[in-house]
Amino acid sequence: MVRIEEKELVSKHFPEIVEEAERLVKVFQLRAQESNVDGDWLLDNLSSLKESNFLHLTIPKEYGGYGLNLYEFLRVQETLARGDGATALSIGWHLGVLLEESENRLWKHDSYKKLCSEIVEEKKLINLVATEKATGSPARGGLPTTTATRIDGGWRITGEKSFTSMAIALDYSLVTARIEDTGEKGIFLVDHSQEGVKVEETWDSISMRATKSDDLILNHVKVEEEGFLIGNEKSASPKGWYLQIPAVYLGIATAASNYAVQFASEYHPNTLPGPIIEVPEVQRKIGEMELELFKAREILYSVARKWVRYPEVRPYISHELGAVKHIVTNSANTVVDLAMRIVGARSLSAQNPLQRYYRDVRAGLHNPPSDDIVIQQLAKNRGTDL
Repeated sequence: MVRIEEKELVSKHFPEIVEEAERLVKVFQLRAQESNVDGDWLLDNLSSLKESNFLHLTIPKEYGGYGLNLYEFLRVQETLARGDGATALSIGWHLGVLLEESENRLWKHDSYKKLCSEIVEEKKLINLVATEKATGSPARGGLPTTTATRIDGGWRITGEKSFTSMAIALDYSLVTARIEDTGEKGIFLVDHSQEGVKVEETWDSISMRATKSDDLILNHVKVEEEGFLIGNEKSASPKGWYLQIPAVYLGIATAASNYAVQFASEYHPNTLPGPIIEVPEVQRKIGEMELELFKAREILYSVARKWVRYPEVRPYISHELGAVKHIVTNSANTVVDLAMRIVGARSLSAQNPLQRYYRDVRAGLHNPPSDDIVIQQLAKNRGTDL
């Protein structure tokens, strides 16, 4: 499909960034194709992203980054996901939290400036670590069981976090913790080189294998005072950067559609006068894929444009962000299913990328917010308009 970028939404360097992302797509696809172990390419892909200076795409220009906005960020995420969805989702957590802080500036200034410098100059990696087995998804409002205890000069953090994407590669984690004796929640910057930080390899999902989302164990880890970044009262605003989730699954779906169309163009059984792309039923499925992709892409980027152009509406569109995630991830699953129906039994081969796309795209249904929460939120928002 033709993309017409709106000049006021993209920087002059953005086409070069997209061009580099397109190059990485081919690198990521080749690594996945040549791998003997599903998902073992993450570290190599992260190294490629570092070499391409992608770790500071969303860091503000005054701190040495490219200063990408939400619209540009999502375009990059969708592109990278065509190469490998797991890698794109993983680096998206890193880029997303940096984008949120560039927009809101809620952290302590010196802490943010120092972290940006380390990312730009030393290629440091971070992630937001919020999920726990005891509480489930943070989107459902559970208070963390991970605790932050005040000590002289800082804090001690103790707890266990699950679904920590890129855990083995992280230099820092933004850890949500319950501040003891207050009932409040805070976000703390945990340095993985500190004593007491351990990664427990528990990730056994058949979907998004390459995120390597293992458990993070924190045993009385010391955090300096400047590492207490955000208090409870400042951490509940809508997070536009979470749209990276549907952007990634849209990219996976696009990769599946591209593969299916290419297969249909080349596969010519001797029972037909030409390739199967000439068969009306195959053409119908291709058309259905295109319709779903068009719908998903238009919805995703229309809300992203609103976020960038009208900052004043951001506090009031959490229901729209949820609706985008719901629509796009479900459409992505539909597209991959159609692609597999076009390719047929070959799509189930371990050597065929479609089986990985099928497994990976399913994870989108379980990333926050879940479909039921989105529907409830839309109903509540509609109720306020009556």
